[in-house]
Amino acid sequence: MSETLLCALLLVGLPIALASAPKIFNDGDVSWHIATGRWILEHRQIPLADPFSFTAFGYPWVATEWLSDVILATAFNAAGYSGLAALVAAALAALHWIVFARARRSLGALGIAATIAAMDAVLGSFLFARPHLLVWPMLAAWTSILLTAMENRRPPPLWSALLMVVWTNAHPSFPLGLLIAGAIALDALIAARWKTWRPWSAFLLAALLGSLLNANGAAGLLQPLKITQLSMLPNIVEWRPSTPAVTPQFYGVVILVAAAVVWRRPSLPLGRTALVGVLLALAFSQVRHQSWLAIVAALILPSLFRSPARLEARMRAYVAAAIPLIALRASLPFIPAENAANPRGLIAAVPPAFRAQPVLNGYSLGGPLILAGIRPYIDGRAEIYGDRFFADYLAITGGNEAHFDEAVARYGIRWTMLPYSDAPLIRRLDASPHWRRIYADRVGVIHVRAE
Repeated sequence: MSETLLCALLLVGLPIALASAPKIFNDGDVSWHIATGRWILEHRQIPLADPFSFTAFGYPWVATEWLSDVILATAFNAAGYSGLAALVAAALAALHWIVFARARRSLGALGIAATIAAMDAVLGSFLFARPHLLVWPMLAAWTSILLTAMENRRPPPLWSALLMVVWTNAHPSFPLGLLIAGAIALDALIAARWKTWRPWSAFLLAALLGSLLNANGAAGLLQPLKITQLSMLPNIVEWRPSTPAVTPQFYGVVILVAAAVVWRRPSLPLGRTALVGVLLALAFSQVRHQSWLAIVAALILPSLFRSPARLEARMRAYVAAAIPLIALRASLPFIPAENAANPRGLIAAVPPAFRAQPVLNGYSLGGPLILAGIRPYIDGRAEIYGDRFFADYLAITGGNEAHFDEAVARYGIRWTMLPYSDAPLIRRLDASPHWRRIYADRVGVIHVRAE
């Protein structure tokens, strides 16, 4: 494969192909993020309380990802799901460009291809049109700026700390930026025999101050900590510990990288080695951290595996080629596959008289209901409902009759919309004389209370 073809594939073709996969919309949270962004655009403020559900309506709620939500809503308002796909393509292209630019300083064509392939193999499990994906190029840019400054034996420019202001308003993963900055600063100071501690300290202080500039104030800064303390989190796949059964590709990449380290025996700087070790431990502890490790490792490790044949490539041409292709992606129709994250048939089948009535819905259906203007019983904003409510919900969907009857009486539930994964409750409703099935498709079932 020629270098020109390889560059075109990695920098243009692969990002657009990944963004064109229906999988990017197979998450119910995509919908409520869009709805949140729309609400912010319409009201010109960040919500201080839940404006969407009927069970938690008016409860305090912190939209920590408000900036990403606005961007997602803007893309969706402009071109629907095609606009979201184009936005995802642009984010992935930016990520690939940054990783490519770093890797080509040290590796040849084969090494760069292997680096990006390994990164994408891990990221594949997290390719959803949600705020975390928009932060990936931000994470890559931040790490690249710090690495370049370290290699040039000077601290990063103070203005680059402004990236932390954007990050802290786009996604609650912003503490990773401070961890990365501290680790790379440590290596820079060791290399300079601590002579540059003043300017590096000034930069780290600026980065810390930037991370504090959250539009939600102290509540926004504390929200990530509050979420991690919820006992319901093991019921959500991305918050569970990593296992080979859930993400085998992650373990495959880790084994291959470990083998490369043993084979090549590169010099392992203290700060960056500790950083990768901490991120690896986080990735094993919870699935959702795998993506952060994959991106940071793809930027750090190539410089440790220097190749005698480095790839020389002019990237401007590929950047220019990507722009019209991303615009084309936005203009072409894109209809997500119908599933529990996109239950178009179920929502279309809801009788108009019931759309304003309390519903008991499946967890994954909450986001789509919000986007359709229907208040859900529960949705993916786990922190707003709390452990007790979530435990009760699991009992209900598990077929517990007492919990279900209590919820019906308490909230005045008139209808249900359930995916087939909630089979115990569906069977109970089918057998009950008080409920009547009015619609079913390959995604789920709608029942209404019998009059």
